[in-house]
Amino acid sequence: MKTKKKMPACLMFLGLALTAGCRTTSGLDPVSGFELERYLGTWYEAARFPHRFEKGLTSVSAQYSLNTNGTVKVVNRGYDPEKEKWKEAVGVAKFKDDPNQGWLKVSFFGPFFATYKIIHLDEDYREAIVTGPNFNYFWILVRDPATPASEIDRLVRMAGEFGFDTNRIERIEHGQQP
Repeated sequence: MKTKKKMPACLMFLGLALTAGCRTTSGLDPVSGFELERYLGTWYEAARFPHRFEKGLTSVSAQYSLNTNGTVKVVNRGYDPEKEKWKEAVGVAKFKDDPNQGWLKVSFFGPFFATYKIIHLDEDYREAIVTGPNFNYFWILVRDPATPASEIDRLVRMAGEFGFDTNRIERIEHGQQP
């Protein structure tokens, strides 16, 4: 009986520990007027915050395509130069609420979904800034892996204006091809 009473407190402590010091991105609005069909296709990571699930990967891309049930198939792919092999993760995304907003939920692990919020998207759907539920998740995506450094610099400055710590941003090389 004692373990049952302690379990919720342990879970609450774990939840607080995981989010301690993490500012949420609730104050950042997703883009409006979002058109999923235009967003589908291949995007390349130009820059990101480091995370263990992408550690050391280069030539990272995300391929978005429509599933028959209306959800979005997500195929993330990156090259691990240390192991000299490609890594791939397949997931699914669906709109959080309004399909006219760039706010989706994405899952690579069964029923567990994470925030995928597009906070910047140019009118030609050539560049995007994406975040998660807090300021620890950040990606700059572009359609062209050879996007000039000056354009990425502009997007990094924009990220700083959104409140992201630009000193944490790592640029992604795109030399390896599948």
